[in-house]
Amino acid sequence: MPEVAIAAPHPDAVAAARTVVAGGGGAVDAAIAAAAALTVAYPHQCSVGGDLIALIRRPSGDVRAVISAGAAASAFDPASVAGLDRMPPGGPLAITVPGVVAGWAELASLGARLPLSDLLQPAIGLAADGVAVSPGLVRGTIDRLAVVRADPGLSALVLEDDGEPRAAGSPLVQPALAGTLTQIARDWRSFYTGPLAERVAAALERFGSPLRASDLAAHRAEVGEPLSRTKDGVVWSVAPPPSQGAALLAVLAAPPAGRLAAAREAELRRDALLGDPAKGPIDVEALLGASAASVQALPTGPKPAGDTVAVTAVGSDGTAVTLIQSVFQTFGSGLLDPETGIVFHNRGSAFSIDPAHPGRVQPGARPPHTLCPVIAVAGDTVMALGCQGGRAQAWILSQVAEDALVADDLGAILDRPRWVIGSRDLGMPSPTLLLEPDVPGTQALSSAAADLGLTVVTSVTKRDDAGHVQVSRLNRAGLSAAADPRADGVGTILTSPDQP
Repeated sequence: MPEVAIAAPHPDAVAAARTVVAGGGGAVDAAIAAAAALTVAYPHQCSVGGDLIALIRRPSGDVRAVISAGAAASAFDPASVAGLDRMPPGGPLAITVPGVVAGWAELASLGARLPLSDLLQPAIGLAADGVAVSPGLVRGTIDRLAVVRADPGLSALVLEDDGEPRAAGSPLVQPALAGTLTQIARDWRSFYTGPLAERVAAALERFGSPLRASDLAAHRAEVGEPLSRTKDGVVWSVAPPPSQGAALLAVLAAPPAGRLAAAREAELRRDALLGDPAKGPIDVEALLGASAASVQALPTGPKPAGDTVAVTAVGSDGTAVTLIQSVFQTFGSGLLDPETGIVFHNRGSAFSIDPAHPGRVQPGARPPHTLCPVIAVAGDTVMALGCQGGRAQAWILSQVAEDALVADDLGAILDRPRWVIGSRDLGMPSPTLLLEPDVPGTQALSSAAADLGLTVVTSVTKRDDAGHVQVSRLNRAGLSAAADPRADGVGTILTSPDQP
């Protein structure tokens, strides 16, 4: 019987995938159903009010990138952020057009077996009937408690009457979101044109966003060639700009002993060079580290924190999907519209306000994106890989990708201690190497960090900052999957009825 390997950061997402696979769906159906369920179960990390970037490999071997990243308002006035040292980290000016819904529809058109409406039914049921508050949602609420308390919509969703976070296991019922998902299931285009779009645009205007209905109507998901490189017989494919995928390829190109230095260089290049190719040329070769372009004289980009979910699925027919959707920072802009149940992302906070920067904020531009899905193919092995981890996704993935391609025990690979580099995104005042306890090669990493001018901090426990990696794989031994133990997820194999 046909099978699908799937990994996602919440058990209800995998349960949604199981439902649609039992109904005849394949890997693409499973990934979309899981992603939709996560907008209900993980509102701190993703929403229909966020963005989506994905890769899909069809049985023919063709890999395509789906980029559904929304743009700034066509009427955005750069003067509204003049005098600031960076884009606002939250609030209405940080909201760009949400791309998730168009991304689901585009992925479905590339390989789903069932109608999109069927794929959203499990999520609609979760929103209407309630889903248990997860430990991850509790942590996210505590981390952003001041922001949550400041917004009536978020407060009503995740706080008790006394203003404290709902306990893990308590029911999270979202009737307004159920209604929104029901309308999307009837006609996904309604999110961008029609009565639902008008309600979304009205909510954005009430919040003070310059986005209008015309901006929603102008959104299109982009489908194109991935950025691919071959190393040691493995073809690694990532999403092109405005995604930071090139940063992962740059790190993987370095020898293992030089990965920290390569990550720091890739970070500097990304922060200086990444932007929207629709608004001007992007030096991809420099992002890959293949050119001598200096980043020292270029303006650096902003360093906001990030939060995300990844779903990976691989079918026994060789179909592979790695899908990442996000509200960017935990709870995004910090704004939830009670009428639609939508949490709006803050992806616009990743824009630069420097007019010389390729990722500068301007009307109709897409911001630099952290989302970094990966597909790897080596002979008869196909692997879909992705992670939560904000700006650190490239270095997080570089520590597991090669081993996950060949390891017998995928779970053990994801459970290993990891390191990340960052600054404000890690809650640190300066560029820092953050080590989980017992990271392999700690002494060598600390020495290299000193040479790179990085402060070294060792955590007392494993951290969400080190990413929630999801991996699904097909090889000669069959299908396998694993979900990162740092989240609440599951990796498993699902069985579909034989197709006629």
